[in-house]
Amino acid sequence: MNQPAVEFDDVTCSFVSDDNKHYTAVRDVNLTIGDGEFVSVVGPTGCGKSTVLNMAAGLLTPSKGTVKVFGEELVGLNKRAGYMFQAEALMPWRTAIDNVSAGLQFKGVPEKERHEQARHWLSRVGLSGFEDRYPHELSGGMRKRVALAQTLIMDPDIILMDEPFSALDIQTRQLMENEVLALWSQKKKAVLFITHDLDEAISISDRVVVFSAGPGSHPIGEFYIDIARPRDVAEVRVTPRFIELHNAIWADLREEVLKGYENQRNRVK
Repeated sequence: MNQPAVEFDDVTCSFVSDDNKHYTAVRDVNLTIGDGEFVSVVGPTGCGKSTVLNMAAGLLTPSKGTVKVFGEELVGLNKRAGYMFQAEALMPWRTAIDNVSAGLQFKGVPEKERHEQARHWLSRVGLSGFEDRYPHELSGGMRKRVALAQTLIMDPDIILMDEPFSALDIQTRQLMENEVLALWSQKKKAVLFITHDLDEAISISDRVVVFSAGPGSHPIGEFYIDIARPRDVAEVRVTPRFIELHNAIWADLREEVLKGYENQRNRVK
C-alpha cells in the first residue's frame, strides 16, 4: 500500500496572543490525504481549515503531534507541495509568463527553458496569447489561471489550495473548478482543498472532511464522494446522488456552522 501523501497524527496547533492568552485553533487532528486523492475540508468560519493547510505546507509547526509527508515527518517547508493562496500572489511588476516561470527562475533554470515551460502551462490553462500581459491587464479569472499555472509548473506531488476561487463570480468559478479537475485527472496529484462552499467540495472531491467549530476544531465526519468521474461541476449538482450527499454532509455541518456563528458574535461583544 502506498504511503499517504500527507498524514496528520494527533495534531494540535495553539497560539499565544499579544495579551498572553492561549488559543487552540485545532486539537487532536487525525487526517490522511492519499497519494492521488482529492480531499476537500469544509467547516464554519474560524474552524482552523487554513491552519491545517499551513501545517501541511510547513508554514506552521504543530504544538503537539506530527505531520508526515509520504511517511516522513515534515521539518521546515514542504518542498513536495505547491500552494495556491486565496489572495492573489502574483507580482504586479511581472508579466504573466514571468509570474508563471518565477519558481523555475528561483531554481536557476535558464530563461529560454523556463519561458518555454511557462508558455506550455499558460496554454494549458487557456491563456495562449496573454503571455506579455501584466496582472492589472487580466480579469480575475485570468489571474487565477496564471496562479494555477504558476503552481503546477513546479510539478508538485501535493497541491494545497486555500479557497482559491472564492472571489470569482459563479460562472468563472465553475469554469476554474472544471479546469482544475481536468488538469488533476492527467497526473492525479494529491490535493488538499479548503473551501466554505459545500457544493464546490462535493463537485470536485474524492472525499469531503467536515471540521467542527473552533476553538479546538477537529474532524467530525468524512464522506466519500461516489459520483463517477469525469465530472462537470454544474451538471453533477442536479443529480440525485449529489443531492443525497449534500443533505448528509449538511446534516453534520449545519450545527457546527451555527456554533461558529455564535462564537463569532460572542467574540465581537
